[in-house]
Amino acid sequence: MNELKQKATEIRKEILKTVHHAGAGHIGGPMSAVDVLTYLYFNEMNINPEDGWNEHRDRFVLSKGHSAIGLYATLAVRGYMLKEELNTFDAVDSRLQGHPDMTLLPGLDMSTGSLGQGLSAALGIALGAKLQNKSYRAFCMIGDGESQEGQIWEAADVASKYGVDNLVCIVDNNKLQQFGWSDDQVKRNAPLEDPSARWAAFGWHVISIDGHNFEEIEKAFKEAAEIKGKPTVIISNTIKGKGVSFMEGAYLWHSRVPTDEELQAALEELDKEAVQ
Repeated sequence: MNELKQKATEIRKEILKTVHHAGAGHIGGPMSAVDVLTYLYFNEMNINPEDGWNEHRDRFVLSKGHSAIGLYATLAVRGYMLKEELNTFDAVDSRLQGHPDMTLLPGLDMSTGSLGQGLSAALGIALGAKLQNKSYRAFCMIGDGESQEGQIWEAADVASKYGVDNLVCIVDNNKLQQFGWSDDQVKRNAPLEDPSARWAAFGWHVISIDGHNFEEIEKAFKEAAEIKGKPTVIISNTIKGKGVSFMEGAYLWHSRVPTDEELQAALEELDKEAVQ
């Protein structure tokens, strides 16, 4: 578990440095997703960075595609590419575009960015494995804000109908969308919802966890692997901007670029956390 925590810290640092270097990108959502991404790529999925297109590999779909830098940083630390390539993020002709492009980089299993579509793609992948009697599994991460898209629930309905038990959906439930819920000018009411009850109503096996606790993350994925006859959803309760105190829970960091001083402060805080 300590090794996973160290990897997660390394990935968070790469996210911050990359967005700062590019002068563009998202921070809040990628930072909240890092711990689950770390567990998936270092402990759960059947993958091989040296054979990224292997047909028997497990698949991962990042439906909340604007958090691509979180996935790229994870892939880099996992060995799919040199970490130096992260410096090309969002540049013309880079393999690392602002949203994932599955034609450019091994380890990217779906091009995403139009919110709400990724779960349908992951469902198709999982159904394809079933129809071909293959053993690979499909994992899909969606955002809680993205869950307001109707297509998410169309896919959820179909997955339950066909008992697609090789499909695992992770909801990165950081409870904070791009513009927050209220400020001095605009008043919005946060949605009143119980995600566990909603997914259960669609016939899914539901697991709710602290998405920053590796013990709970491990237990959830082990449980998901044992479920037969229905898909599993893991409600990963997280904090937007996790890891840097002045970014946590602040919607302004959804896509803000840190200044030189903010970057230095954030990296120092992560280093201190890593040695505790």
